Amino acid sequence: MSIIVDFVTVGPFKENSFILWEEETSVAILIDPGDEPEVIISKIEFLKVTPLAILNSHAHLDHIGAVSKIKNEYSIPFYLHKKENKILEHYPEMCSMFGITSYDTPIVDHWITGDGEIKFNSFNIQYFETPGHTPGGTSYIINDMCFCGDTLFSGSIGRTDLPGGDYSTLIRSIKKMKLKLSPNWPIFPGHGPSTTMGEELIHNPFLTSLKD
Repeated sequence: MSIIVDFVTVGPFKENSFILWEEETSVAILIDPGDEPEVIISKIEFLKVTPLAILNSHAHLDHIGAVSKIKNEYSIPFYLHKKENKILEHYPEMCSMFGITSYDTPIVDHWITGDGEIKFNSFNIQYFETPGHTPGGTSYIINDMCFCGDTLFSGSIGRTDLPGGDYSTLIRSIKKMKLKLSPNWPIFPGHGPSTTMGEELIHNPFLTSLKD
């Protein structure tokens, strides 16, 4: 199956909202539609793809803002880790704290836990827990590509100073990523450019202890 990765960068936090679509059938999976739902919907319509589901890495305000409108627009299910429930519940007040207008808080159709697999048509999606940035942080592997939310960035790692964050837990999650991913597999984070685990083990100052 040939999967094309498109994305739009939205909102004041410059969050990457991903649209993964199968070239043969034009069906799509959305990952972390974070803000500016009209922009994301416009991209979906431009690509002429049919969304099947929304998968989120976590529930921070900059990653879930567009979920509700897109979910209703296409009548598709929303997947989120169960431990993100409290963060999701505090979405409106977090928006207020950052001076951002909130959208409707999305309703979760399927709570996920642990490590597992989801299938949509010919999409075969492996998910695994990567907490630390948030309690229920989740990464997704699709066709030897990883979508890790705010766990790992090019040259950096996710912040751990927000409620539910924990630095030691985040480092353990990145170690887990190292074991699961081949060094040259593309990693698409929630902010900034794509990278690979091989590149990060060489250049990322937070990963020096993980080289061996």
